[in-house]
Amino acid sequence: MVNEKQTGGMGFFERNLTIWVAACIVIGVAIGYYLPQVPETLDKFTYYEISLPIAILIWMMIYPMMLKIDFTSIVQALKMPKGLTLTCTVNWLIKPFTMAFFAWLFFYVIFRNLIEPEIAEAYFAGAVILGAAPCTAMVFVWSHLTKGNPAYTLVQVSVNNIILLVAFAPIIVLLLGVSDLTVPYGTVFLSVFLFIVIPLIAGFISRNLIIKHKGEEYFENVFLKKFDGITMIGLLLTLILIFTFQGDVIINNPIHIVLIAIPLIIQTFFIFTIAYGWAKAWKLPHNVASPAAMIGASNFFELAVAVAISVFGLRSPAVTATVVGVLVEVPVMLALVKIANKTRHWFPAEIQEG
Repeated sequence: MVNEKQTGGMGFFERNLTIWVAACIVIGVAIGYYLPQVPETLDKFTYYEISLPIAILIWMMIYPMMLKIDFTSIVQALKMPKGLTLTCTVNWLIKPFTMAFFAWLFFYVIFRNLIEPEIAEAYFAGAVILGAAPCTAMVFVWSHLTKGNPAYTLVQVSVNNIILLVAFAPIIVLLLGVSDLTVPYGTVFLSVFLFIVIPLIAGFISRNLIIKHKGEEYFENVFLKKFDGITMIGLLLTLILIFTFQGDVIINNPIHIVLIAIPLIIQTFFIFTIAYGWAKAWKLPHNVASPAAMIGASNFFELAVAVAISVFGLRSPAVTATVVGVLVEVPVMLALVKIANKTRHWFPAEIQEG
């Protein structure tokens, strides 16, 4: 029998999450392909390329994690710069350039007889855009699944968002030579507001009110337990909606979907290995090391899709490449979550909140 220690504290539902994810992907693709009126209706609630129904579900995932943050620990997190240094270096000085290398290697060299040159160029552009956009929202889920420190994860994501505002566009221009690149800052600011500011404020207010009126013991042992499973339910419903939007693209381009996915998957494992190995070398605690590696490995796909559409047009193959990033991210990140949980013993004792 598999015990909790062997699985990093994950229960039956979380240990078999890959099965539920696969089922949700199939359900979402089927809905999108056979019931196109569903994504057409949901698409009416999209602002700055961000789907509000998906945003609500992501908020549902993040809010329970924000509840766990003792906000005094944020100050403590800022006193430990190694994790921030690692995350920022990997995300901005390594990741965009390795993504460009793998995209060039596969689309221009290895797959040159399988993809037409102009299509390969567009796929390269989409992959580069995806690689230059580190994760904002979903990293809280990966952090939760690996028992990451919520306060430190919040600081890491926040610092990356600040850098993104000034570094994203210049990196894309450098790698693609697109002089007229326009970054949809509305997408960036709306994403930060929806996925960080709102749940952060809600978590802060809820935590303080509950502790004030009911006490800390009630908050920890009763109130928080009411949200057990909510994050996972939110994740699965989010996947159904995401793939509802992408059903037609996936079914109509199966071979190219696979060809695009290969360098994206290799890049994800490569970046995770660099960040996680660096964290081990620096002897960072696991609940800092794991989310630090997850931020670099995962992507801000809403921003990537929005930029690809704004620069190349809605029907460009570059957009398809960013959409494939959504397709491969969750299964691959779940694999990395399992790796992180099984290697917890590689790292020193974890820092605690407070």
